[in-house]
Amino acid sequence: MTRPAFATARRTELFDALTGLFLAEGFAHLTLDEIAARLRCSKSTLYTLAASKEQLVQAATVHFFRTATESVEARVAAVAGARDRIAAYLSAVGAALDPASDRFMADLDAFAPAREIYERNTRIAAHRVQELIAEGVAAGDFRDVHAAFAADLVTTVMVRIQQRVVRDNTGLDDADAYRELAAILTGGIQA
Repeated sequence: MTRPAFATARRTELFDALTGLFLAEGFAHLTLDEIAARLRCSKSTLYTLAASKEQLVQAATVHFFRTATESVEARVAAVAGARDRIAAYLSAVGAALDPASDRFMADLDAFAPAREIYERNTRIAAHRVQELIAEGVAAGDFRDVHAAFAADLVTTVMVRIQQRVVRDNTGLDDADAYRELAAILTGGIQA
C-alpha cells in the first residue's frame, strides 16, 4: 500500500521544518512537547515520523543529509569540467552546512547515532570527491595523482571543517573553508 501524495508531502514538510529547527537551535535540549509546539503539530503527529525523540533526531539527520546531497549533486550537474565540478561540489557542501548552528553541531557530535550518520555522509562525500578527481585525471584535466590519497586529504579537512576546528583556527566560516579547500585541491592537481 502506498501513501497518498498529501501524506508524503506533509511528511516532507514536517521533516523540513524539523530539520530547520534542529539546525538553528540544536536538539538535545528540546522535548517532544516543545518540538510539537514549535512545529505546530501534535505529539501523535511526531510519532508518525518516529517512535521516540532519538529516532526523530536520527530521521531528521538522514533527511538533512539526503536533501543536502540532492542539492549538492544538482549544483555539480550544472557545471562542466573537472575543476569546476570539484569546486561546485565542495562549495555546495559548505553552503548546505551554512545553516548548521554551533549548538546543532555540538548536539550532533554528542549523540552517537546522529554522529554516525554524519560520519557516513562524510565518507560518502570523500568517495564522491575521489570519483570527481579520477574523472578529471582520466579526462586529462588533472595531473596523474593518487585519487584515493587526495580524497583522504579532503576527508580530513572536511571533518575538521564540520567539527568547527577550521573556523576556530582560521576564522573562516564553513562555506569559505570549502571554497578554499576547492581552490587548493584543484590548483594542486591541475594538469
